[in-house]
Amino acid sequence: MKKIYLLLMVLIGQAQADKDGLVSLHVLGVAQDAGYPQMNCYQQHCMPGWQEPRQRKFATSLALVDHQHRQKFLFEATPDIREQMYALHTLAPDGDYALTGVLLTHGHMGHYTGLMHFGREAAGTRETPVYVMPRFKQYLQSNGPWSQLVNLKNITLKDLTANQPIHLTPNITVRPLLVPHRDEFTETVGFVISGPNQKVLFIPDIDKWHLWEREITAEIKAVDVAFLDATFYANGEIPNRDMSEIPHPFVTESMALFKDLPAAEKSKVFFIHFNHSNPLINPQSEAAEQVRAAGFKVAEKGIKIPL
Repeated sequence: MKKIYLLLMVLIGQAQADKDGLVSLHVLGVAQDAGYPQMNCYQQHCMPGWQEPRQRKFATSLALVDHQHRQKFLFEATPDIREQMYALHTLAPDGDYALTGVLLTHGHMGHYTGLMHFGREAAGTRETPVYVMPRFKQYLQSNGPWSQLVNLKNITLKDLTANQPIHLTPNITVRPLLVPHRDEFTETVGFVISGPNQKVLFIPDIDKWHLWEREITAEIKAVDVAFLDATFYANGEIPNRDMSEIPHPFVTESMALFKDLPAAEKSKVFFIHFNHSNPLINPQSEAAEQVRAAGFKVAEKGIKIPL
């Protein structure tokens, strides 16, 4: 009986391990749309990126891999998509895993312009699924050069509806959440990404937390991990410019808003989407140490989260 019991425990443990390894999420980039360092920035905070290529940062992107069904997904089509697709290939090789979808949050430079690499001047893909909200769909269909991708069937547009979950695979569900942002051309959404065991909240861009119809602290409590907009660390970060023209929740504001959360809730938060002026772009900076001391995390390329 003891041997049977031990065998059962081993089998149960193996089944749980298999379940735990079904889906993984990977951070492919952490910078704001223009990456780090930005063009024409030769100030002290940008020079490490120019002088040392290993210090450079790609625009914010996540990858999702379903190892059981051999499918992979990309969140955001950034200007750094070539390097990020190669990184995804090393995690889930083409041929073994199919790129079954690209999910876009909104129509700002760092979040969709990488779609050009699916076109006939580049990879010339065939019907790559691209998931977008209704205004975004109309924008891509009606404006060149993006309309050429649609007309030549390099990409196939898939509909997203606010707060309506879609099942990407039997192991993965994604739910888009409308968020307030500078929606000149398209809506802006974040995503709740659900795997067999964990949920992730991904909101790389939002104007201010208090402008959202949802309570961000409640949304953090409803998930296991939250990647949240940290474009700017503090007000005044960009000299000689009215930062109200580019509203984002400053990291200092977010930390103040989240300060009364229990330690377990704070530890869910990964700040991401750093402008080149944001000291968090350097994970060894004093500001990054202060963020971690307050109980939060600083996103870095290469982070892997089992879902």
